[in-house]
Amino acid sequence: MSAELMFLLIGIIVLFILFYTKRMDAKKFISDIEPYFKMLMEDDYEFLLKLKYGGEDIDVNALFNKRIKNAILIFVVAIAYFLFTSFTFINFIIAFILAVVIFKSPYTKLSNFYKRHLSEINQMLPYYLKSLEILVQHYTVPVALARSIETAPEIFKPGLKKLIDKIEAGDSSIDPYMDFAKEYPVRDSMRMMRLLYRLSLGAQDSKQEQLVLFSKNVSTLQNKMREDKYKARLEAMEKKTMIMLFATGGGILALLMFAMMNMMSV
Repeated sequence: MSAELMFLLIGIIVLFILFYTKRMDAKKFISDIEPYFKMLMEDDYEFLLKLKYGGEDIDVNALFNKRIKNAILIFVVAIAYFLFTSFTFINFIIAFILAVVIFKSPYTKLSNFYKRHLSEINQMLPYYLKSLEILVQHYTVPVALARSIETAPEIFKPGLKKLIDKIEAGDSSIDPYMDFAKEYPVRDSMRMMRLLYRLSLGAQDSKQEQLVLFSKNVSTLQNKMREDKYKARLEAMEKKTMIMLFATGGGILALLMFAMMNMMSV
C-alpha cells in the first residue's frame, strides 16, 4: 500500500470517528462549507427551475444542495471502490469526473428543457407586453405592472412581484427593470425593459410619444414571433416532405429490386 493511500485511509477513518462520536457535527460541517459551493451555482439556474416548475414555492437552495450532496456521495463511493481495488491518480480523476457529471446532470436537463421550449417562452413576452401596453394607456407604469400580474404568464409572476416591490421600496433607477430582464433572459427582454423604464420616466405631455415608440417595438416583437412560428412550421413540413420522399423512393427502389430478382430467378 502506497503512502498516499495510507494517509487517505487514515483521514477517512479520523473523519468517520469524529462524526460518529459527534465531536464534529455533520450538518454544521455541511452548512459551513455550503457558501463555498454556492459559487458553483449557474447564473440562470433559478430561472430555469422557475421556467420548468413555475410558481414561487421552489426551494432553489434545497435543490442545489441536493445536487452537491449527490455529487459528493458519488465521489466518496467511487473513491471507496477504488481504494479496495487499485487506487491510482487516474482513478481519482475518474471519480472526480463522475462527481462533476452527477452535479451537472440536473442543470443540463433544465437547459435542454429550455431549448426545447425556447420558441414558446419567447412568444410569452410580446403578448404580455401587448396587454401591459393597454394598461399603461390608462395607468402609470408601476400601477400597470401591478395590475398585469393577474393575467401575466405564470413564469413571469415571481419576477413581476420582485420588480414592483423594488419600485414601491423607492428604487426609481433602471435596476429593477434590468433585474427582471436578467431573470428572464429571453430575446429582446433587455431592450423592452429599457423602453418600459423610459416610459415610466416620461412626463404626461411626452407619455404619448413614448407610448407610441413602445407600441411599435411590441408590434415588431410580435411580428418576429409570428415569423419564427411560421418558419418553424415550414421547416417541420419540409422535414416531413423529405421523409415521405425518401420513404417513397426507398419503397419503389425495393420493389424494383425485388421484381428484378424474381425475373432473374425465373
